[in-house]
Amino acid sequence: MAATLLQDGSRGCLLFLVQGVQSGQLAKAKHLCSVRRGSRTASTTCKYARDTGSLSWESVVGLEVHAQINSVSKLFSSSQVKFAAPPNSTVSFFDASLPGTLPTINKRCVEAAVMTSHALNCTINKKSLFDRKHYFYADLPAGYQITQQRLPIAVNGILTYRYQVGTKWNQMVTKCVRIKQVQLEQDSGKSLHDDSRRQTLIDLNRAGIGLMEIVMEPDMTCGEEAAAAVRELQLILKSLGTSLANMSEGQLRVDANISINRPGEPYGVRTEVKNINSARFLAKAIDYEIKRQTEIMDNGGTIMNETRAFDYKYGVTIPMRDKEGKQDYRFMPEPNLPPLILYDTQSLPSNMDADQIINVDLIKERLPELPSVTRERLVEQYGILPEHSFTLVNEDGLQEYFETLAKITKVNPKKIIGWVIKDLLGYLRQQNLTVKESLISPISLAELLTLLETRVISSSVAKQVFQELCKEGKKTPTQIVKEKNLGQLVDRRQVEDICQRIVDGHKEEVAAIQQGNLKVIHKLIGLVQKTTNGRADPILVKTILEEKVLA
Repeated sequence: MAATLLQDGSRGCLLFLVQGVQSGQLAKAKHLCSVRRGSRTASTTCKYARDTGSLSWESVVGLEVHAQINSVSKLFSSSQVKFAAPPNSTVSFFDASLPGTLPTINKRCVEAAVMTSHALNCTINKKSLFDRKHYFYADLPAGYQITQQRLPIAVNGILTYRYQVGTKWNQMVTKCVRIKQVQLEQDSGKSLHDDSRRQTLIDLNRAGIGLMEIVMEPDMTCGEEAAAAVRELQLILKSLGTSLANMSEGQLRVDANISINRPGEPYGVRTEVKNINSARFLAKAIDYEIKRQTEIMDNGGTIMNETRAFDYKYGVTIPMRDKEGKQDYRFMPEPNLPPLILYDTQSLPSNMDADQIINVDLIKERLPELPSVTRERLVEQYGILPEHSFTLVNEDGLQEYFETLAKITKVNPKKIIGWVIKDLLGYLRQQNLTVKESLISPISLAELLTLLETRVISSSVAKQVFQELCKEGKKTPTQIVKEKNLGQLVDRRQVEDICQRIVDGHKEEVAAIQQGNLKVIHKLIGLVQKTTNGRADPILVKTILEEKVLA
């Protein structure tokens, strides 16, 4: 098929090199937990094995995550980084690999990689090197990719994550995955296939964009674990601001390496599932691949060392190319880039411009609050359950919504959390809305909870008002209560009269209660609430009914 360049574009290159001398390494943060293979329990066994009840095979999963760095310009050129820009409109001479052009490293990309490495408890290499990785695709005009094969910017980190193994909120498992390395590399262009004309068009807008490749060791066992690890990494990157990590826009892409083996035996032949851009699809792809490999081995077949893609429409992996003949990337040192030198506070050179120096200690001091720390703070500050803090942090915008709500109302946070997670989040998911798209603002929900707390309305009326807010969101809770006459009945005599009518009209239920079946009283309470449209205080109603029936 023909390869066609859609249009040409050009940008200048006016950046700088980070140079200097190495002066030691930062001490790596202590591992938060140990990672072991072989001692698996039912809760950490892959989903396929749990579903079939067979534990004759162990599954092994490792990930390579490519995170697009949140930067105005590309890694080695000053071309603009812009999603959905017209094809080939953000391409410099260097990005198009025109002869005589040279790479100039983007300081912002290096700082982002250092910050991310700190957050993942990695050891920062004060000296790292760039290499050329050779392969020949139409969307890689130079015929090689600049990456860090021999000596990456950081190594030996760890990522701690949690995931749910049951249907209940508190059935959470905490696990760790080792980070082998974090390396800087440039992205390739994009091939656009036109089947009707039997052409492949090339868009180089993405060529040269800075990536952080985060390589995870094969410490995971199933799709659930891998998806949870990627979601936690996504939260970390967003909190740092080092990557927007929007998977739907290709800013976070995952390659999964999967193999199976008998317990106690060496790892089996692995397959690689490439370019997965959704945590949900990642879990499905891995679990399908484990199932596929298990069925092949059970039937006496062999696993091919191959690259596969995930077809999300059918939920299966499909072969792309085999790896039986090892591909020789012909790695070689990048001759146009010197070693990348970083410094700590004690080794800052006095003969260099401060703008050219990257201080790893200073970057570490500027780290924002990470998701794991945020969860601990929420539990300690507001007295909520750990599983509730997990939901608040993991749902985009929900933590900010909750904390804003807690600040503007005097209602106990333990009461607030139920409304936020059960009612608000349940409504948003049902309507497929984000927190930012919610019709119910924190101020509006705070007003509703205050009306409930001060007993202006009953709990059942509060639910009614909440539903009204979901429908339009323009009126305040107070306006809704006033217009629909939903204020709580405060006249005890009026409530007593209603309760008496219910008691007189339900002799069988009264007799059952008097004979010891106390649960029946809830039916009478419900009848009173129905009569009053939920305006009566349930506690007061129960007290009055007990006085009339059990006295």
